[in-house]
Amino acid sequence: MPDDSHAMNNQDTLTIGTRRFGSRLLVGTGKYRDFEETRLAIEASGAEVVTVAIRRTNIGQNRGEPSLLEVLPPSRYTILPNTAGCYTAEDAVRTLRLARELLDGHDLCKLEVLGDPHTLYPNMPETLRAAETLVREGFQVMVYCSDDPILARQLEEAGCVAVMPLASLIGSGMGILNPWNLQIIIGNAKVPVIVDAGVGTASDAAIAMELGCDGVLMNTAIAAARSPVLMASAMRKGVEAGREAYLAGRMPKKTYSAAPSSPVGGTIAPTAGKAA
Repeated sequence: MPDDSHAMNNQDTLTIGTRRFGSRLLVGTGKYRDFEETRLAIEASGAEVVTVAIRRTNIGQNRGEPSLLEVLPPSRYTILPNTAGCYTAEDAVRTLRLARELLDGHDLCKLEVLGDPHTLYPNMPETLRAAETLVREGFQVMVYCSDDPILARQLEEAGCVAVMPLASLIGSGMGILNPWNLQIIIGNAKVPVIVDAGVGTASDAAIAMELGCDGVLMNTAIAAARSPVLMASAMRKGVEAGREAYLAGRMPKKTYSAAPSSPVGGTIAPTAGKAA
């Protein structure tokens, strides 16, 4: 049963590892038209955590080129380096070691090891192997995974600070296709569960939060919208509304039993007609 005291005292923060955040929306930085659009969209989203594909985005490794950190400074945002584009545990671990050097010892990271370049579905054996190595090396690992409750539990047992099951395939915009598996993962997890991949619009984000997810991470849903800045604002509201609805506790669903929204007890009964 959700504790509505969080909503009452405005202390409903998201804790990931050793860090706390006010926003439960995490956003990616790829696929925008330019860095300026990236900046405007992320500001509109209200996100505090922004994830960066180290293999595709310059954060200092390419000297002389514009750096994303110039428009999204680490003093304002928590930069979450990710391993997008990695297909082996070794590549993922190597990429995050580089990110830690570039970000002055930053240990919070997003791990993803892909198994298929067409679907971008995760390779879970390689993901688990990489997670175990990174945890041993002191990383705080947030991990992209399939919506398999057993694998999610194994990743938590390996020491990951958040599990991030897909709602549907990366970039598909199909929304949450298997809410039952997500609910099993949420019910069993002792670390935050953050939906990662598949969200297409604000209602998808709201549904994820209503299910009890601790947060939502997205990129394409915002960046590929006709107006990324406006969609970022909509996603912010969707996440907030879904979280509030979860904390409030929805009314039970009823198959047949209709109930009036206004009480009928004590109302004035209609008078019977009199014969002329």
